[in-house]
Amino acid sequence: MNRRWLFLVRFAVLLLVFELPLLLDSVDRHVVRPLSAGIATTAGMVLDGIHQHVRVSGTIMSSPCFSVDIQNGCNGLETVLFLIAAVLAFPASALQRILATVVGIVLIQAINLIRVVTLYLVGCHRPQWFASFHLAIWQTIVFATAVIFFAAWSRRAVARA
Repeated sequence: MNRRWLFLVRFAVLLLVFELPLLLDSVDRHVVRPLSAGIATTAGMVLDGIHQHVRVSGTIMSSPCFSVDIQNGCNGLETVLFLIAAVLAFPASALQRILATVVGIVLIQAINLIRVVTLYLVGCHRPQWFASFHLAIWQTIVFATAVIFFAAWSRRAVARA
């Protein structure tokens, strides 16, 4: 089996192994919701810092002008798992993989935090744009960030090998 096929098979298996547990209620309760609540809390602090005065309760950010619930799929977790599967499937050193995983997680979560904050602002000030920003624009940006990061990292990892 050539290297590309081996990468694709490893990637698919790892992605399945990482994504399937997200379907379990216990994983949702003990991992996904706490992660989403942490993102809501952090986004709430950012919004409070720019005088938006939101109230955060669990995964929900609300104010008189708008409310948003950070659910699974809106927390960056699936994109992070996609990136981790790609990094682990790629033939690179353990150190390169660890560094790529850490940097990738931080990058994706930072982009996702910007996403959540701007989605709240769009929902509050331009609610007619919210669906487009939520479902098309920001999902594309977050996922494209992971793909571009992986492509850049994998090129550098190959060049160093």
